[in-house]
Amino acid sequence: MRMLIYKIVPERLWRAAEALAQFDGAPVDVADGYIHFSTGAQVRETAAKHFAGARGLLLVTVEAERLGDALRFEASRGGDLFPHLYAPLQLADVLRIDALPLRDDGTHDFSGLVP
Repeated sequence: MRMLIYKIVPERLWRAAEALAQFDGAPVDVADGYIHFSTGAQVRETAAKHFAGARGLLLVTVEAERLGDALRFEASRGGDLFPHLYAPLQLADVLRIDALPLRDDGTHDFSGLVP
């Protein structure tokens, strides 16, 4: 069974990564030493906590198994295990890239993006 994980990324950062064919992470990822991802069950809370009201975001979907040993699930917020990638994300490993629309109430609309 394949597991999908998600990265919320400002579009401008992602477009810069496309030129390199890899994403080295947002500033918070670089500072922490790994790229933060969320599972489908976690991504809405991640958006609410870290990206509330933000426009111009993309939702990057990756099949966890493609990332190999560089992907580790580690305790974070509330003891939940979050996926952390200890390597650059190769764009060839990305399954989908979708705009993450903002609703009028300032929350993001994940309809059709995350099961």
